[in-house]
Amino acid sequence: MARDGSPKGMAGGRLTRRAFVQTGSATAAAALATPAVAAPAKPASPTAALPVHPGEPGGYYPPLRTGLRGSHVGSFEVAHALRDGQAVGQALAGPAHESYDLVVVGGGISGLSAALFYRDRNPAARILILENHDDFGGHAKRNEFRVRGHTLLMNGGTAGIESPTPYSKVADGLLRRLGIDVPALAKAYGGDTEVEEGMFAGLKLGRAAFFDKESFGSDALVRLPDDVPLADALAKSPLSATARAQIAALEAGATDPLGAMAMDQRKDYLATISYRDYLMKHGGLGEEAMLFYQNRPLGWWCVGADGISALDAWGTSFFPGFKGLKLDPGGTMRMGYTPRGFASTGGSYDFHFPDGNATIARRLVAQLIPGFMAPGLTVEQSILAPTDYAALDRPDNAVRLRLSSIVVHAVNRAQAGADVVYSHAGKVHKVAARHVVMACYNMIIPYLVPSLPAAQKEALHELVKEPLVYVSVALDNWRAFAKAGLSGIQFPQAWFQNAGLDKAVPIGGYAGPKSPDDPIVLHMTGIPHQPGLPEHDQSRAGRMELLGTDLATYETRVRDLLTRALGPYGFDADKDIAAITVNRWPHGYAPEYNALWDKHQDDDPQAPNKIARQRFGAITIANSDSGRAAYTDSAIDQAWRAVGELLG
Repeated sequence: MARDGSPKGMAGGRLTRRAFVQTGSATAAAALATPAVAAPAKPASPTAALPVHPGEPGGYYPPLRTGLRGSHVGSFEVAHALRDGQAVGQALAGPAHESYDLVVVGGGISGLSAALFYRDRNPAARILILENHDDFGGHAKRNEFRVRGHTLLMNGGTAGIESPTPYSKVADGLLRRLGIDVPALAKAYGGDTEVEEGMFAGLKLGRAAFFDKESFGSDALVRLPDDVPLADALAKSPLSATARAQIAALEAGATDPLGAMAMDQRKDYLATISYRDYLMKHGGLGEEAMLFYQNRPLGWWCVGADGISALDAWGTSFFPGFKGLKLDPGGTMRMGYTPRGFASTGGSYDFHFPDGNATIARRLVAQLIPGFMAPGLTVEQSILAPTDYAALDRPDNAVRLRLSSIVVHAVNRAQAGADVVYSHAGKVHKVAARHVVMACYNMIIPYLVPSLPAAQKEALHELVKEPLVYVSVALDNWRAFAKAGLSGIQFPQAWFQNAGLDKAVPIGGYAGPKSPDDPIVLHMTGIPHQPGLPEHDQSRAGRMELLGTDLATYETRVRDLLTRALGPYGFDADKDIAAITVNRWPHGYAPEYNALWDKHQDDDPQAPNKIARQRFGAITIANSDSGRAAYTDSAIDQAWRAVGELLG
């Protein structure tokens, strides 16, 4: 995610900056209901030994795991049982097993940054980070494959160091402290365009659109060369002549769509009309032509053209329909964080590590915990450096990171500090803390801290995170892509919205393939949603679909779509696919202000994120939700704010 939670999506063939079962079980319910708390005299060591996984370095190395990842099985069932009314049992009545200066709930970028900022101000602090997944990083997860002697990396979530506004002094300072000088890295290793040109030199690979027969009447893979007008390229598509003519007129933008409307009224008007309605009412598109554009915004907002305002679509500058529109430059508060930022500042610097922002998470852990990675490594050296997960929770470390530990309750104590209860390996444990930072997503916090004020709970619930699925497909070779002359495909109406060959940044000994015969990773993005509903209801429906879809269905979708698109060029799913990792994020992007659905703009004191993040005794909140912005810099800035509230 290029947004916090943020994988990169594709809009019109261009990779963008936003390029994330059953909801309960008897085991989960039992884990919550049981009073299984170790006796006070017995020292707690819930993760002294990590479970052994054969074939993984050190016996435990989750980046190599395939299948259903992201919010994997075992990471959420206890929380869902809690949501559905299961009690914590007698855990609160028992004594705490451990005591820390700070307990951080969530081991993502925000949680790890909060731990570092806290230690800076209190060097002797003892800190415990509790992470519900079997790996740290939050959305900044690393997918790793070994195919025919090649190591392949891909981001399983957050894709890049990118934001609609320049990084703050705090966020930029943290990156530099980790050895990540973004301008220097971009200059040394290039951006997406330079990397792609280097990897695919001489092959002249381009983009295409795949029109599926279910939506368009017949399957057709249509190349979209940069030097050919879109309407001309679409002559080979199943679209009717009428639809193609409408698309040609829209892309040409020969006239001002708003005609004689006064300049001072235009932005306010565009904030009241959906992008879909704008394209059909002012762009001249009919229902058939609209099929080609409806899903373009999914990689940015996790809803289609019906779910965002025309003003937000205009603000990003990447969406069609505005070429002839006369509009004063700059953002307004009627826009969400992303389009307002891009329209006002042009965005931040940008860089993409081979594993996305998992590199940032790994560097943070190396700063916090001795022994996880060899000391003194440059960021380049750390890309392929060995790591020791057994070091994460050693008793002699001042900072400990405990995986597969799902917090179920946090409460302020009568005198000072707070108690935190969590579930690990089927048992409930309790720790005492001077301070607590809730660095998980907002929607779960009212269930974990039930004593919060009602208004704060309501605000936390209001920030509904957006679901998404990132699939990393390890390919034995990419000869079919080379034969088709393609590096990426967009799917206007299929379940997946895009598929693109990884642009492997050549850094730290890691490099992409030397020929189409070599293995490579294919990145695919799918956004479950339900058009026609308000944005948050689309997200809720999408989340239910995501969690209700099994691995076999995801794999079938991948194989079927790639076979239909590339089968004529020799693609054979059984032979060419080496492994599939499905990163499902039911709670992915942090939601932004949306003028179509939300009451309170970002500058409003009653904005839900401002009410939601208020300190509550010894407990405060830090996550990208708190900034109403799904970006890594927001996660870092909110961690800085939260620690300042606790220690200021």
